[in-house]
Amino acid sequence: MARPTAQSVTEAEQAILEVLWELGEASVREVANALARQKPVAYTTVLTMLGILHKKELVTFRQEGRAFIYRPALTKADVRERALSHLMTQLFDGSPEALALHLIENHDVDPGKIAALRDKIRAARKQEKAR
Repeated sequence: MARPTAQSVTEAEQAILEVLWELGEASVREVANALARQKPVAYTTVLTMLGILHKKELVTFRQEGRAFIYRPALTKADVRERALSHLMTQLFDGSPEALALHLIENHDVDPGKIAALRDKIRAARKQEKAR
């Protein structure tokens, strides 16, 4: 039985998505050439990875002659939200509060940024009460 496709994005998949977000759309060759600026990558590897991204519904494609032209199906913000939701579910029992607490307790967060977060929380509470 085939292993189900993971919904998280690997580092290599992320690199491909970054190219597509920058270019808007691109052929396999164009993606491979853009990636090769950082490190060598095989055309067939990029083709395989784009197929995986398509199965994950992160890219769409159209055929133009013999070439397949790929474009991102989701925005960077959408992919970020999907990854964060997955992380919260897997490691923090689905709790954004637990994730935020972990970040504040275990990472150096600028006190000014914590104050700004408090202000946003207060504003959100006021909006919620106004409803």
